[in-house]
Amino acid sequence: MKTRELGRTGIRVSPYCLGTMMFGRAGNPDHDDCVRIIHRALDSGINFVDTADVYGPHGESEDIVGKALKGRRDDIVLATKVNGTMGDGPNRGGSSRRWIIAEVEQSLRRLGTDHIDLYQVHHPDPHTDIEETLSALTDLVRSGKVRAIGSSNLPASEIVEAQWVADRRGLHRFRTEQPPYSILNRAIEREVLPVCRRYGMGVLVWSPLAMGLLTGRYRKGGPTVRNARMKWVPRHLTDERKLDAVERLIPLAEEAGLSLTHLAMAFAITHPGVTSAIIGPRTMEQLEDLLAGAAVALDDDVLDRIDRIVAPGTDIGPLDVSYTPPSVQRPALRRRPADERAGVAR
Repeated sequence: MKTRELGRTGIRVSPYCLGTMMFGRAGNPDHDDCVRIIHRALDSGINFVDTADVYGPHGESEDIVGKALKGRRDDIVLATKVNGTMGDGPNRGGSSRRWIIAEVEQSLRRLGTDHIDLYQVHHPDPHTDIEETLSALTDLVRSGKVRAIGSSNLPASEIVEAQWVADRRGLHRFRTEQPPYSILNRAIEREVLPVCRRYGMGVLVWSPLAMGLLTGRYRKGGPTVRNARMKWVPRHLTDERKLDAVERLIPLAEEAGLSLTHLAMAFAITHPGVTSAIIGPRTMEQLEDLLAGAAVALDDDVLDRIDRIVAPGTDIGPLDVSYTPPSVQRPALRRRPADERAGVAR
């Protein structure tokens, strides 16, 4: 595979990034099989691997990646994440200095390495000052344990804030962002991708297959697929508007001589603001299918027709696992106290 620049880090990565969320009890519990999948991906030309401390769950995926990269570590750009809850206790998660400094040691141990190429904050943390987070991450870069730092799921306004804080405080800044992006969820085209380009940030997009909707497995009027994913993102997988769009995309893919999966992956890496699209195979068969479409390039006619099905810069319906800011999630933050409302009414 040809490589692309990861923002302005000087690191070059493949357009496909191997995501490992499905390795471990949450997906494929066979460690040896997962190692074989990782090796096949690396042999195909993928040099970028993304994992997280919570995958597996609770570090199992990092353990598997560590086994797979023995003897091959120097050729791989290794990314992992911190922020998710890792067990009981009020301080075993989040983006505080206390947790980041402690958890990076556990990730390094599980991954069997002395450094992480890209260390990412998995989710926004409204309870922690961004300066606190960036200060801890800066110390990790200066110590040599981390080469570059990134964010994930940040709204555009918080990406800008983090850049400003880093500049004003003399801290290392986020060099990458990892947002959701697919044909069905294109909202990041409106602000997040332009902001990332403005600051020279690399972008790793997750769920380019829309949590499986863009594989054609979930069809309008078809049999209900009963699996763990349906329990995890039920609104997303049963949204009538998304299913309608899928029914329009399938014949478009067929006319272009492509599977829906290959159409979706090619779309995700076409945007000039996207560095890599994260693939998350659970089986070798799934990986082989994804690799078979790695050379697909969409022409303007196909891209124009996709734009007519899903308008640029828009999301069709909710994505259950996307970040929802407290201002939207908590009614108390958007409603005046009842007694104050009553006073105005009188």
